Amino acid sequence: MSRDKLIIILGESEVAKQKISSYVCNDCGADFNKWQGQCTECGAWNTLTELRLGSSKSSPVVRHAGFAGASNGSVSVLSDIMLNEVPRIITGSVEFDLVLGGGLVPGSCILVGGEPGAGKSTLLLQHLCSLAQDHKSLYVTGEESPQQVAMRASRLELPSDKLQIMAETSVEAICAAAIKHQPKILAVDSIQVMHLDDVASAPGSVSQVRESAAVLIRYAKETNTVLLLVGHVTKDGVIAGPKVLEHMIDCSMMLESSNDSHFRTLRCNKNRFGAINELGVFAMTDKGLREVPNPSAIFLQRGDEVASGSLVMVIWEGTRPLLVELQALVDPSHLGNPRRVTVGLDHNRLAMLLAVLHRHGGLMVGDQDVFVNVVGGVKVLETSADLALILAVISSFRNRPLPRDLVVFGEVGLAGEIRPVPNGQERLKEAAKHGFKRAVVPAGNAPKKAIRGMEIITVRKLTDAIEALD
Repeated sequence: MSRDKLIIILGESEVAKQKISSYVCNDCGADFNKWQGQCTECGAWNTLTELRLGSSKSSPVVRHAGFAGASNGSVSVLSDIMLNEVPRIITGSVEFDLVLGGGLVPGSCILVGGEPGAGKSTLLLQHLCSLAQDHKSLYVTGEESPQQVAMRASRLELPSDKLQIMAETSVEAICAAAIKHQPKILAVDSIQVMHLDDVASAPGSVSQVRESAAVLIRYAKETNTVLLLVGHVTKDGVIAGPKVLEHMIDCSMMLESSNDSHFRTLRCNKNRFGAINELGVFAMTDKGLREVPNPSAIFLQRGDEVASGSLVMVIWEGTRPLLVELQALVDPSHLGNPRRVTVGLDHNRLAMLLAVLHRHGGLMVGDQDVFVNVVGGVKVLETSADLALILAVISSFRNRPLPRDLVVFGEVGLAGEIRPVPNGQERLKEAAKHGFKRAVVPAGNAPKKAIRGMEIITVRKLTDAIEALD
């Protein structure tokens, strides 16, 4: 063999030993051969992370067929598929079942995210201890020792005689233990500390999170096991890791908390088996998370003194109405640029509504500081709070308190018109149930039948709503 051929062969062997790397976008999942500042697929900046794929020669061949449990490539007609509905597993918590859409679906993957200290591990441990009495459950902890988990269960006085626990971070070992014990419910805390031996990168990286979750989800689909994953969040409040993780799972929930409140809100952002934007309210106590069956009563703990700028509105969360208090404070500004501060509402929405109030309501607040707060830490994501926001600002500006038995909802357009909102009848019934006697609603939401004990005032324009206050 000649010297040149030997050099070529040695060079090829050295290349084969090198690690093959790719750069993956955390937002859209697109991969590139080299690093670049901007992702050309989604346009995001500084989102490319190195993904080490391992050796090109020694890496095993992974068969990705049958991801959802189908091992053959047969084609069938949609109408010929058997509709044997799998019964849901009821957790026993009304709020948790509401967010899930009616309970746990066998073979589904549920991701629970939240800030540190929000109570993700406590939430899973509570429900797994109760579910383990009737369904075989396995709790895999990768951040705590079994002794620490047992101490928490003892402090919360949970039934721990049936729940199986395992301290492991290797996905291969977790799948082997699951195959051996055959649990109906598998919980992994958390996905950011899990790792695969075939992926040559540190736990928590893009490659490890994506591949580890893919293996666990594939096992859950093939064995009809409920998979519960705990996910950490970044400083921006989104799930840490690749964005494709949220596309792989069936249900994504966020456990939100505020520093000044012991209440926790569980909101569903994605659900393949139920409605999204469902909201469950829990209270953090010394015995763990306790569900709040009537959240409106919590958010309506108003003071005894009647104050201007305070108003109750009805928002729609998922499949149920929710009554929350809205507070507005208008004060003369001593700055050249008056401040606009919102807590629980969109800042840009406030600026737009103040412009509408000036143009079509004849009220100028350009030289005033405007502060808006939604009581209870609730985040209002819909436009039904527009009319309540404007009326609260008018009440604070005129220093004229509004009636305590008044409830308001409605969307305000840029032309000053009051637009109807969905589920108006259910909102009015919820308000009447809590003792409200008057309601200012859009004309399109006027009830067909009169609601007993409630006066309904319908408005079509912003001027009509202002006159209704006088």
